[in-house]
Amino acid sequence: MHGTGTTSTTPTPQHSVIVVGSGPTGLLLAGDLATAGVPVTVLEKRPHRISNLTRAFAVHARTLEQLDARGLADELEAIGHPLERLRLFGGLGVDLGGLPSRFRHLLVIPQYEVEKALERRAVEAGADFRHETEVTGLAQDATGVTVEVQNPDGRPETLRAAYVVGADGLRSVVRDAVGLPFPGRSVIRSIVLADVRLAPEHADLITANAIGDAFALVAPFGDGYHRVAAWHRGRDLPDDTPVDLDEIKEIARLALGDDFGMHDPRWLSRFHSDERQAPAYRVGRVFLAGDAAHVHSPAGGQGMNTGLQDAANLGWKLAQVVHGHADPDLLDTYHSERHPIGRTVLRSSGGILRLAMAKRPAALMFRAAVTAFAGLAGPVRRRALGQITGIGHRYPAPRGAHPLTGARVPDVALAGGTRLYEALRGLRFVLITPAPCAPAPTPRLTTAHWASSRRATLLVRPDGYVAWASDAATPADIETALAAHVGGAGQGLPGGSRRTGPWPRGGLSA
Repeated sequence: MHGTGTTSTTPTPQHSVIVVGSGPTGLLLAGDLATAGVPVTVLEKRPHRISNLTRAFAVHARTLEQLDARGLADELEAIGHPLERLRLFGGLGVDLGGLPSRFRHLLVIPQYEVEKALERRAVEAGADFRHETEVTGLAQDATGVTVEVQNPDGRPETLRAAYVVGADGLRSVVRDAVGLPFPGRSVIRSIVLADVRLAPEHADLITANAIGDAFALVAPFGDGYHRVAAWHRGRDLPDDTPVDLDEIKEIARLALGDDFGMHDPRWLSRFHSDERQAPAYRVGRVFLAGDAAHVHSPAGGQGMNTGLQDAANLGWKLAQVVHGHADPDLLDTYHSERHPIGRTVLRSSGGILRLAMAKRPAALMFRAAVTAFAGLAGPVRRRALGQITGIGHRYPAPRGAHPLTGARVPDVALAGGTRLYEALRGLRFVLITPAPCAPAPTPRLTTAHWASSRRATLLVRPDGYVAWASDAATPADIETALAAHVGGAGQGLPGGSRRTGPWPRGGLSA
């Protein structure tokens, strides 16, 4: 397979961006690029179908906000099952009702429902999908990327793009083609999954626990089925070993004290869990996103969510560069912003997994102490929830920037009865000012005023993070910020105005 060497010819790119892989990450990215008017082609080696064989089932609050900014959250909320309170080890109750978000819950919904909504959006926006098309080689040069593929009829073809994004999963062909390692290890084997019905009295059950060598989690989809994940320390079996319902029921009885009348499985699967992360998310004109960039344990339900947020970060930056509105150096901020988040997710999901796997007395005592402390210490609990739900993540800002630069902006109310995440739709920047000192809107910029008496000015990036802020902006300040971020060459988080007055403690609230 070709690597990153220079091709013998440098034809003009036929496609601005090629996305390899049509899982959730690739679908959101393709929809964002097409919405922004960037020609995008999605290459997928599988036949065209939305599979109901799905591992992911949890959509966290930050991901719901990103889906809201794309007009998809409400329809998924109507299909899925929101959970405001979870019960974990030792009866620890986790209340999501206090999250600083419009979505104060975890949405339990099959991955395929998320994929259907994202695919429809991408198709309607004009993304070009090529299924049963396998990438066999990749090489890049100063002007683009050459991608060799095998078509459904077996014919080879060469495609040319300005940029390529590998969203092709754990065994990423794109990652291998650019020579990136995928260091890490397998951390748990023979996890069994099932979608089952429970006895009627357990219709809304969600629970997780570990006793001895057994761990099990049960969560409702809201359509009469529950997702069950189970693991037993003594059963280290290959992924292709058949699963039957009796195995899952037995592990549930050991871990939870009951199998809750599980019956009528519509899906059974066995897999192993790795913890791995690529050392770079960008190599020249090639990017990695989702499981191609990072994989981690299913603990905390962060896998699909992290990939979707990768795509939300990368899409608008590619659009800015492809259209000539930003310097290509903006694309470096994809790695500098998302790689640390991926590393944090590996640590948090790995920590949850190790608590679940605890067996030795000292480890069990530590788990009991952690759950007890988390139940009592509000700041600790809020920080943990911020990490798991994505609400607490922020991006680094340069020295001298306003303290809000790089922070996630909640769904603040805007004048006229609208709200921020409605204004973000269309992959636009949003400038929020005190009336009446806002410039005229443009195709890439929505201007808005606070619904409250706030005096600050915020320029919000298309992914919902602060690009620039000032507590006392002049028209000249605003013009400079817009030129740097929206209309001309600039960085992802270039500076920002210093504060000239007080900012409310705790930053913004919805």
